[in-house]
Amino acid sequence: MINKKNIAILGSTGSVGTQTLEVIRGNPDTFSVFMLTANSNADLLIIQALEFVPEYVIICNETKYQYVEKALAHTPVKVLAGIEAIADTVTHPDIDIVLTAMVGFAGLEPTIAAIKAGKDIALANKETLVVAGELVTGLAKKHNVKILPVDSEHSAIFQCLVGEENNPVEKIILTASGGPFRGRSLEFLAGVLREDALKHPNWVMGAKITIDSATLMNKGLEVIEAKWLFNLEPEQVDVIVHPQSVIHSMVQFEDGCIKAQMGVPDMKLPIQYALSYPARLKNKFKRFDFINYPELTFEKPDIVTFRNLSLAFEALKQGGNMPCIINAANEMAVAGFLNKSIGFLAMSRVIEQCMQQIPYIASPVLEDYLNTDKETRIFAQNLIQQMPLKAMQL
Repeated sequence: MINKKNIAILGSTGSVGTQTLEVIRGNPDTFSVFMLTANSNADLLIIQALEFVPEYVIICNETKYQYVEKALAHTPVKVLAGIEAIADTVTHPDIDIVLTAMVGFAGLEPTIAAIKAGKDIALANKETLVVAGELVTGLAKKHNVKILPVDSEHSAIFQCLVGEENNPVEKIILTASGGPFRGRSLEFLAGVLREDALKHPNWVMGAKITIDSATLMNKGLEVIEAKWLFNLEPEQVDVIVHPQSVIHSMVQFEDGCIKAQMGVPDMKLPIQYALSYPARLKNKFKRFDFINYPELTFEKPDIVTFRNLSLAFEALKQGGNMPCIINAANEMAVAGFLNKSIGFLAMSRVIEQCMQQIPYIASPVLEDYLNTDKETRIFAQNLIQQMPLKAMQL
């Protein structure tokens, strides 16, 4: 039995946020919702607030503040607006753990604020470590804060390492489903539509991460995140395609032994483990049955066709602000693909050109990350607007 924890959920209306609330709903004596935030989905945020009655609700889109405030006026919930309000409120002394599920770069500053306030972090926002891994992990160490991974792959590595603190890791192996276009050619990918890319074979996720999975950029970002989470060198991180998504990732130790964490593809499992760590809580989630998976298969990722993964490895090796550049460029490229401004293959072209053109900084500080992110987004957006769709497919 663990003491009841007050949870702040940054990004409660997204896929991870809603599943986190499912976990909390199933464990009312163990977890309590202290704070909920959303970018612009005011209606769902209101529904969540009425059910869980947190201390604070924050809507980032300030134009929707009055709408949310009016809907919750009859409750004791305090309603705030704007990204700065999130960064301020995550420092509240009554918060025990902050689950960061905000999409993209926006999650960085609130996460830093929470760490400086001594809050443990359940990290679902991989971009935080991609963009500023050295800074964030350094702050976590300084303030004696645990960073508990929520991504299924990093949670798997984390679980494999429990009890192995004195045993050096030879390498980790991140598994990838391969996305909806595994095995397809460049010619096929040139004609991929938004609707096709949003159909993931195994996982139910938000639009941005689903597109990242289809391009293998999601795995690339996870590679960079893993380097910082587990204090690894680039050559200690490997990726293998595992279409069944049953083995969530593996650790190979110095003696050649490999430990794997397995289970059904369900984000609620790593979410619950991050919130309850080091305890494991009984639940009614679907159980894995080997009979339903008579074959588990593995293959090399195709980094020639899916170039984003190789670009991420290149950024990891270069270090500095290069991962920040690819993250910002990718966010803009994905947005461009989702609004049908560019084609599927064009996303890699946008990212590569940003890597070539945005100034490299070997030892960035927070201000450098913020400036790099802004400069990259402007450059990427201009690139998307200026190049015709047909040219951007090449």
